Amino acid sequence: MLLGYRSRPLAILALTLIPLLLATTPGTASSAEVRRATPQAATAPAPARRFDGKVAIVTGGSRGIGRAISETLARDGATVVVNYSKSAAAAQETVNAIKSKGGNAIAIQADISKVEDVRRLYKEAQDQLGHIDIVVNNAGILPPTVPVADETEQTFDAVFGLLKGTYFSMQEAARRLPNGGRIINISSSTTRTWSPGYSIYAGSKSAIEQFTRSLSRELGSRQITVNGVVPGLTDTDMIESYPAAVREGAAKATTLGRLGQPRDIADVVAFLASEDARWITGQMVVANGGMNP
Repeated sequence: MLLGYRSRPLAILALTLIPLLLATTPGTASSAEVRRATPQAATAPAPARRFDGKVAIVTGGSRGIGRAISETLARDGATVVVNYSKSAAAAQETVNAIKSKGGNAIAIQADISKVEDVRRLYKEAQDQLGHIDIVVNNAGILPPTVPVADETEQTFDAVFGLLKGTYFSMQEAARRLPNGGRIINISSSTTRTWSPGYSIYAGSKSAIEQFTRSLSRELGSRQITVNGVVPGLTDTDMIESYPAAVREGAAKATTLGRLGQPRDIADVVAFLASEDARWITGQMVVANGGMNP
């Protein structure tokens, strides 16, 4: 509302006196003093990472998919045990790469095909780090493609020897993980196809899938989830010997038109290891870019 002529002097007087009164009234701070006294907002702390305080074992964790899993879990806060059998240099390189990015990791040698080595791996990890929360059974052997008629007992024993060790790795995990732990087993898309020459390899991975389902039922009361990841053909050193035509054909067979990368699989594993996947157990998560059998 507009002030009348007679009220204008009073308004002008009020506007003149108010600042003086504020400046001289005991206990009243000036606006400048108020600004100086107001505490500045503290720098926000770094957001918590989803695996902070967790310890993860990754078998076969120094190369290919295993290395990507190790690095991804470490990136998200886990202290990672990078297991290796023979590739000590690759394991140390993986540990160094993790530490260079601010993560934590150690390397422990153990041949997963030997049950005594599996037990030692878990004991050393727990002795050094205090507890184990996440286990990723990734160690694997991809033998040459050979028809059943020409297969050898040596190859069978090597592949199924590793399967035996993986079973007992699950046993150690079942015994040592706390309530709410996570077990993730890496399978293969060969369990979804009828590929000639892969009978031994596909058979061993099919067994891992059934181990996964059974164990999930056994550990459910402890809120420990047990899941499998089924990768499609993934671009690692395991397929370096594949002819270019095979690699190109596999890429074209996917909906997304490319081969999988180790990081594609590692991100799925990390999801299953997280709290976000608490309602998923006993499942085989297929990560193959939409490849049809």
